[in-house]
Amino acid sequence: MSNFTLVDPKGWDCDLQSVYSAYMGHFQLHNVAWFERSWGVFFESFEEFLTFSWPAITVTDTWTGRAHIVVRMSSVGAFLKMLKTRYVLELIYMAVLFKLLILSRRFGETLPVVENILRITPFETSQRHLRTISDYAQYRKVFSTLPAVVLSAQKVRVRNGEPKAIHELWASRDKTFLALDFEWSERNSASCIEWGYAAVRCGHLDTAGAWPPDPEPNYRRGHCIVAEYADKVHNKLRPSFPWAYAFGESQVVPKTKLAQMIQAIIRYVLPHQIHPAMRELDLLPFYSSLISPDSETIPNTLVLVAHGTTGDLRRLEEMKIKLPHNLLILDTMAFERHLYTTGQRGAMRESPGKPREQGSTLSLTALLQSLGVDVQRVLHNAGNAAFMTLLGLQMLLDPDTRVPTPRAPNGVPAMLRGPNRSPSMPPAIAFMPPPSVFAGPQMGLVRGASPVMFPGSTGPDAFVDPMAGNRMSYFPSHRSISDHRLTPPAGSFSGRLPGRPRVSSTNDVNEMGERLAAINLKNQTIGAVTPPHSR
Repeated sequence: MSNFTLVDPKGWDCDLQSVYSAYMGHFQLHNVAWFERSWGVFFESFEEFLTFSWPAITVTDTWTGRAHIVVRMSSVGAFLKMLKTRYVLELIYMAVLFKLLILSRRFGETLPVVENILRITPFETSQRHLRTISDYAQYRKVFSTLPAVVLSAQKVRVRNGEPKAIHELWASRDKTFLALDFEWSERNSASCIEWGYAAVRCGHLDTAGAWPPDPEPNYRRGHCIVAEYADKVHNKLRPSFPWAYAFGESQVVPKTKLAQMIQAIIRYVLPHQIHPAMRELDLLPFYSSLISPDSETIPNTLVLVAHGTTGDLRRLEEMKIKLPHNLLILDTMAFERHLYTTGQRGAMRESPGKPREQGSTLSLTALLQSLGVDVQRVLHNAGNAAFMTLLGLQMLLDPDTRVPTPRAPNGVPAMLRGPNRSPSMPPAIAFMPPPSVFAGPQMGLVRGASPVMFPGSTGPDAFVDPMAGNRMSYFPSHRSISDHRLTPPAGSFSGRLPGRPRVSSTNDVNEMGERLAAINLKNQTIGAVTPPHSR
């Protein structure tokens, strides 16, 4: 342990094996009879070359991503100085032996610094472990660590959003990209109310001849609502809409089984490990592993995707969900920022006449708008957010990706389940590309107005219910359970509406909407039977 030394990788840029190879090429090019020199023993083999005892570290190249065992140029200079000293001593010995008097002409014969040594730019910036390599056994031991060095650097590159590393992942066509999203209670950060995921298995699709992926038929996706919090916990600062999943049917699962389900998606689960409750809930399709075995040297086939990874990773850790060491994590927010910084997204503006600042990031909605996607569904739904995150990633990698048409939210049939699970559907909001975030024509963006909410008029998918005041829904047939309770049966009005029991303050927004609808309906009804009163 006393020989363990850390050094700054800056300046360590000469590949060790290329130093030997470069001088062997120099000898052949200039017809140098190295085998007749006293120092020629160092070039008889690479193993003999290593006996100089080279201080070395392992790094990866910034551009290629390949790992190298590197030395400093000063070490090469020290090696050449050693050869010159050895050669001068040889000449002095010959002069004494053969009584030669004129040796000055031969004293100047030294090896130059050749130019074809492989020079790299280290990607790593943190201190590296310094090793002294003096024989081939040590070199082979250090060489065996290079795959782990590549994996470590690749994880950092992908997580930082380096475009070249992410494009290489997509082009390999052997990865599975899994997007996750959570919705949590604002009052209790330990309460997860929703979870959604979307995955594309590139290796499977490429083998089946379905490349590039078509999101609608090729994305595996799912959305889970925690049963204990359904229609009981509502966020106020960032309202969530659990019943507005637009890409399939939602699953209602017990709180105690959610972590087990997510763990099953990330890692392999044996059949005997599946809880009987999961079988009763018909959730066995979730138990198909998307992950490959953990490894210290080979990257996992699974790539975890999120738009801003900090929160989702923290939630996974809180739920005690284990992630393999070799898992690659991709942040679409960082990826898009790097694309813009390097000029691969064209010109963009934050406001009329003001260009977008370098290093700025986009929200998921703004990202989709900049790609020309007309977002017609609520993104504060875990299933929708996961699906659209994966779609945004694919469109950044392949702008010709077909944008799917969302299905009808499954909240309509869910309304008929009973008062305990009455869905809270949001008003229809049409998101169109605003002038503040847009790319050039090469990104296929349609310039338009700012996001518009329709409080008194209909949006593209909105329907105004005349019996519910200004309440809006996605479909003409969509009315919540509270709407039905506010409608008095024909001929049974007694001057008082069948009210709704008082709810907690977490549902103030929904309660206020229903009160306004009740007042409006009451005024209309009373106006037909009693004269109006003025104040």
